[in-house]
Amino acid sequence: HSGKKRSRVPGVMVTQFVEQLPLGKATPDFTRKPMAVTTHEGKKVFFKAMVSGEPAPKVTWSRNKGEMNDPEKYKTRYDERTQEHILEIINITLDQADGYKCFATNEYGKAVCTATLTVIDESGQPKKKPLPPMKEGEIDPKLWELLLTASKKDYERICLDFGVTDFRWLLKKLKQMKTEMEDEQSKKLDNVKQIQVKPSGRAEFSFDMKLVDNNSAINVYKDGTGLSYDDDKNSKHSLTKTGINYVFSIKDVEPADAGLYQVDVEDTNVFTTDFQVPDVEFVANIKNTKVTESEDALFQCVLSSPLNRITWLTEDSSLEDGEKYQITVSEDKLTHTLRVKNCQMTDKGMYSAIVGVTKSSASLTVGGGDGDDKSATADTGASKKRRGQRDLLVSDSCACSVADRGVQFVSGLSDTIANVDEQVELSCKLSSDTSEGKWYKNGKLLTDGDGVKIIKDGACHRLIIDCCKKDDAAVYRFEAEGRKSEATLNVQDPPNLDPDALGKFNQSIIIKAGENAEWKLPFSGGAPMTIQWYKDDEELLPATNVKIGTSDTESQLRLTKCQRKDSGQVKIKIKNEFGTKEALSRLIVLDKPTAPQGPVEVMESAVTSVEFKWKPPKDNGGCPVTNYIIERQQVGRNKWSNLGEIPANPSFKDSDVDPGRRYCYRIRAKNAEGVSDYLQTEDISAGVLRYPGSPTTPRVVSAFKDCINLSWCPPSDTGGTKIIGYNLEKNKAGTNYWSLVNQKGPITDVFEGAAYKFRVSAINLSGAGDPSIPCDTVIARDPMKPPGKVRDLKLTDSSYTSFSLAWAKPKEVKGVEDEAQGYYVEIRPIESLEWTRCNSLPITLTSYTVLGLKAMAPYWVRILATNYGGDGEPQGFDKYIIAMPPPGRKHSFLLSLFVKFGNTVRLNINFEASPLPDVSWVKDGVLLAKHVTITNSDKGSQLLIPTSERSDSGIYTITVKNIVGQESFNVEIRVTDNPKPPGPLELDQKTPGTVTLSWGPSPDEKRDDRLHYMVSKRDSFKPTWRTVADNLFNNKFTVVNIMAGREYYFRVFAKNDMGLSPPSVSPVFAVRKEKGTFKVNMPQSKSVNLESPPSFLVPLKRRTAPLGYECHMSCAVKGDPTPRVTWYHENISLNTNTNYHITNVCGVCSLFILQVGPKDNGEYKVVLENKLGMAESSMTLNVRGISLRFNLF
Repeated sequence: HSGKKRSRVPGVMVTQFVEQLPLGKATPDFTRKPMAVTTHEGKKVFFKAMVSGEPAPKVTWSRNKGEMNDPEKYKTRYDERTQEHILEIINITLDQADGYKCFATNEYGKAVCTATLTVIDESGQPKKKPLPPMKEGEIDPKLWELLLTASKKDYERICLDFGVTDFRWLLKKLKQMKTEMEDEQSKKLDNVKQIQVKPSGRAEFSFDMKLVDNNSAINVYKDGTGLSYDDDKNSKHSLTKTGINYVFSIKDVEPADAGLYQVDVEDTNVFTTDFQVPDVEFVANIKNTKVTESEDALFQCVLSSPLNRITWLTEDSSLEDGEKYQITVSEDKLTHTLRVKNCQMTDKGMYSAIVGVTKSSASLTVGGGDGDDKSATADTGASKKRRGQRDLLVSDSCACSVADRGVQFVSGLSDTIANVDEQVELSCKLSSDTSEGKWYKNGKLLTDGDGVKIIKDGACHRLIIDCCKKDDAAVYRFEAEGRKSEATLNVQDPPNLDPDALGKFNQSIIIKAGENAEWKLPFSGGAPMTIQWYKDDEELLPATNVKIGTSDTESQLRLTKCQRKDSGQVKIKIKNEFGTKEALSRLIVLDKPTAPQGPVEVMESAVTSVEFKWKPPKDNGGCPVTNYIIERQQVGRNKWSNLGEIPANPSFKDSDVDPGRRYCYRIRAKNAEGVSDYLQTEDISAGVLRYPGSPTTPRVVSAFKDCINLSWCPPSDTGGTKIIGYNLEKNKAGTNYWSLVNQKGPITDVFEGAAYKFRVSAINLSGAGDPSIPCDTVIARDPMKPPGKVRDLKLTDSSYTSFSLAWAKPKEVKGVEDEAQGYYVEIRPIESLEWTRCNSLPITLTSYTVLGLKAMAPYWVRILATNYGGDGEPQGFDKYIIAMPPPGRKHSFLLSLFVKFGNTVRLNINFEASPLPDVSWVKDGVLLAKHVTITNSDKGSQLLIPTSERSDSGIYTITVKNIVGQESFNVEIRVTDNPKPPGPLELDQKTPGTVTLSWGPSPDEKRDDRLHYMVSKRDSFKPTWRTVADNLFNNKFTVVNIMAGREYYFRVFAKNDMGLSPPSVSPVFAVRKEKGTFKVNMPQSKSVNLESPPSFLVPLKRRTAPLGYECHMSCAVKGDPTPRVTWYHENISLNTNTNYHITNVCGVCSLFILQVGPKDNGEYKVVLENKLGMAESSMTLNVRGISLRFNLF
């Protein structure tokens, strides 16, 4: 299937050859089409085009009306640097003005566009390429131009102007030419009106036309020269447009305005009309006429010279022959009549007859009243020439009243041309069926007995001559009731050939080399005759081996001592003033064949045999080669041995050779005429061990879990002998061993899921050659179906240069859509038609960040799931995405800033907004203190506190506002100091195995609501301190697992956002170890079901981490069976992300971030799953020290 496509470039037509394009392929198109050029004669012109398509299209050029075969005039090339296809035209001439087409073609389609070349001559006016000259015996090209754009009702009138009386045979070719023109210009004209002079004295033509591109240039030419025009009707030339109707007007028409007018849109001709101003005047003008209703009115005028037609007009329209109006012309083409039938009151008014630029007008009065007796006069005055008898005839005809019209000729006789021995017919038609008439030949009355047939059929009168002779040429006249019509019959005698002699002449003449060939052909026809003989379209002239004899009735050609090269077509051309006849024959000269053709190809060079082949002779001598004669010479000897003749098959196998010897052979071709010269081979060695080359890399045809099918191509180098087999080897992944496999049918010696490589080597008579390159790894498994579409595709983040995407795996449908093994991300700029793949290899994660985008550019985005069964259907967004940060983004975190008491606070907030916004700051909802300084710029705002105090702590809010909208952002500033240590530490043991610590509060506890305490301990068995409690907001803590026999040391620290205070240290604490009685109580064994759904023993807790530092988060979980643990960041799985270190040791699940960045800010979630259920826990990580940047839209 093929069809038309719309190109993104106006003026380009794209045709697609296939119904569905394969993935990654594209039809050709123009990214930049060649531009129209206007230049002077003698200059150099360049047309340049840029194309796209996959595969890369082939670019060719052509002309609308001419050939481009001359490399001296037309040069084409491709510029790799600019990626332009260039057509260079050297030394421009006027005849090269034309439309030039550029074609871009590949196997999936074709694109074509056209550029116009306008050539300006020395006068400075652009020229069209002139129409080709009219050739003898052919139709005038000007007639074709007019018919192509004319309405069907105008065909007969236009053909009559060119002397073509029967135009029906033109219609088939005209229809074909119209189809080609409409395909080329893709525009169709309607309501076409040919040029004619209006009663106002202006000449106009008009048509309706719909343009594909309303900016297309419309050019008007007169006889090939461009006309200047505007839309002002007072100008000499004007072109006005009303809707789709175009009217071209010529003011103050004069004879110099006559010519062929053409309208071109860009480079394509859409309309042609011929404006003729004949040198004719009115001898008798039309008269004012008065009739009563329902009567016919008659207007009649007489011209000074014969004319096929004139223009009849009313005040507002032109008149055509039809039911209302009857327009007739006398047989001498001088008297023209307009009959207005069945006159009504609406028909009254002025009527005009126009000939060239001369007009004659008269009025029509319908009903009673006094008529106007004054005669209408021609605009230029009636001519006083040609008086005499014609004036009498005109006055008689003009004096006829409407009531007494008499018989008239509806159609008169026409001049006729006939050939000798043909039937000819002269006919005319009267206005009355009852009128009788008489026929005259050169003034002599004709009857049925004079070798003619006279037939009357109602109003039609015919004169038929069955077998026309030369003496039938005469002037024939028909008279009826005082009316007469004359016509001339011209009898021609073109060349004529006897059918039997022509049939004999057409037979081929077959002779042997050195013999003579002879042709003769009788003919008849009017003298003088011109006889010409041709061989292969070259005229033969008398020479040593060419004899030509011609009489009045016969011509003879004799070729002596013919050679094989003389074979070819023989033609005789017989011509006189009435026509031309041609006859064809063929000469075949038989001879011995030419020598067989090389090069000789050695097919086999074995120890005991040599086989080679060659090409048949270029010329078999005119008859088939029957045998080849073979001779052999052993290299080093002078003797040639005849090995005999073999059939016509051009190959030979010599089985009688000695090992290690070299031989030379001569080959001659033989046919019925003789033996050719010989073809001698190079030296051919026998008995040399030559191993074959490597076959092509094996290709995996199909793979299943229990068999694999392979294919390969034989080696290009067979080693001089036939390939008798192959060795196929396999290698299992992870091993270095290659083993032979069975070659008969599929390879079944495989294990499901195992990976293999295969290689193959060819075997000839000398042995096995080198193995091929191994094929790619193939896994023994059943084919997979491509996966389905990914789910829940969403844009998680965006910037001016990147998109962050996330999605869920596609669902699996057994037997329809299998599991996805990876994903491809593709983008397409909105102005492009081609998708670009962002990752060359499939990714396994369900998230991806596209980088390197153009700021504020719109893109289409889609995701394809893939597996080794192929790519799935793409899943994209419903709308395109713009490369920019999300507008109006709501920040899900509060930026916190901790400052030491007395230090300077400097807070920079960057923003983007247009127009420039108003910036305001508040602290805890009230205005800032006086010692706080605010500095604003067009890209940001700075808050400065030179010396901070604890009272400066609070939430600072910046608001940026303009006419488009507003955006706010909160920053928490905490001013604090290094904490002071807690009070004295006391120990108390109330329960064995525990000790309770109590201490006095730190002096900073009342001033810092975030101050808390940390407890650490050390015993006598371990020298290191270990933290046993943190984030304590009270002054007491009980330490457990106190073991008797050990000494313990305790320290308590005060802790805030600035760090730790010096410790408060306890005295040594020890418990005496007492020995007890050892007793074992054996519990009763019970069957217990330990299975339980997953749950959290210790959930995740909120974290705040400084920018660039490490971060550790953990939780304790339980569940039986052991639950599967999955970590998520902003609902994106992290289990396969190498940027995070994830562990799960004995139910303690940890996630470690080595260096925290801005992208790590947000919500983290742990999901537990086993067969009994699911549990989840989440927390928020705030990254401290992010430089905020947001946009206002």
